[in-house]
Formats: sequence, C-alpha cells, structure tokens
Amino acid sequence: MSEANAITVDVVSDVVCPWCFIGQKRLDKAVAAVAAVGDVDVHIRWRPFQLDPTIQPQGKDRREYMLAKFGSEERIREIHARIEPLGEAEGISFAFDAIKVAPNTLDAHRLIRWAGAAGEAVQNRLVRRLFQLNFEQGVNIGDHAVLVEAAREAGMDASVAATLLPTDADVEAVRTEIATAARMGISGVPCFLIEGKYAVMGAQDADTLADAIRQVAAAKARGELDKVG
Repeated sequence: MSEANAITVDVVSDVVCPWCFIGQKRLDKAVAAVAAVGDVDVHIRWRPFQLDPTIQPQGKDRREYMLAKFGSEERIREIHARIEPLGEAEGISFAFDAIKVAPNTLDAHRLIRWAGAAGEAVQNRLVRRLFQLNFEQGVNIGDHAVLVEAAREAGMDASVAATLLPTDADVEAVRTEIATAARMGISGVPCFLIEGKYAVMGAQDADTLADAIRQVAAAKARGELDKVG
C-alpha cells in the first residue's frame, strides 16, 4: 500500500478515562469500516494525557476521591449510570464499583510509550489491556507488578519494564508530551489527531471517526492536506 494511502491517528487519552475506553472501541469500528470499503491503511499511536496528575504515586482511595470530586454518592451513581449503557453498546462491561484505587497514570503512560517502541500492535494490545484491567476488573494500574504483567501479556519484554519502572526513565518525556498537547489546546480526552492536522474531540461515534479519516485520506491523496481543518 502506498504512503499516500497511509493515515496516522494519534490518540491523546488517559487509561482511567471511561470515555477514552469507549473511544478506543469506536475507533476500532471506524478503522474496520474504512478498511472494508477502501485502501486506506490506518496507523494508531497512543499519546499521554493525565486527567489528574496531582494524585500521589501510590494512588488514592477511589470512593473518597470521587466523593471529593463530585460531591455525593447520588451524583457518582448518575455519572456511572450514564456511561454504563454506552459502554455496553461497545462491548465494555464497566465495573466501577470494583475499582478501589484512583491511580496516578504517569507510569502507565511511560509503559505505553515503551510499548510504542516495540511496535504498533504491541502498543495497541497494551492500551486495550490497561483499559480492561482498570474498568472491567478493577485492578490498580498504578501498581508496578500489574504494569509488568500487562507488558508481558502485550508482548513486551517484561523484564525491561520491571527494570525501568522504578526509575525516572522517560518521566520528563511523557510530561513534555502532555504539556505539548495542552499547548495545542487539548484540554479533554479522547482527542483523535489525524495526520497531525485534523482533530476530532471526544468519544465520537464510529461513523464520524470513519468519515474524518476518509476525508483526511482523500485530501492527502490530492496533495491538499494543509487545507484540511
């Protein structure tokens, strides 16, 4: 497939954002829809964002954290009740009550960065696994042992992850990427940045994402990408 038909989608997201999990599922559908009717080769790269970088490295009690953020159990239940059916429609079994720890996701993003160096497929598997662990199993994805096992399951060298996680390797690189996203005006996630030119904000439906990818691909093929957006 020619380079002209290759489209890169940078997904700015946080693995503790339920809308990002929904967005990941919808992006999968969009990529499949584009592939089914054309010759566009879509490449996905995952970029870091932290909903709350102030959470301490060991995480916080999620119930207390959510109460402090939203004010009441009733409000929390309303939020979960709105998200759960949307997740179910995408094949996600949200288990919010099982999540006991609100983690700091900096280390998860470092791991995702390293997975990218191992290949697109490895990074995609890792991101999906982290979403599943957090939202469907209630596992603390701030725990290094959990991250090392997720790395192994994704096809990474788990021993390298185990060695690097306790260090400051790529901490500043990840923070710099997050700061860059903020300077670009990205204040919420997910954000799908297509070919670095066209941003689709929020967990848009699969058809909207597919249409955006097709439009950018067509503009690229005509040599008109700078006019997009």
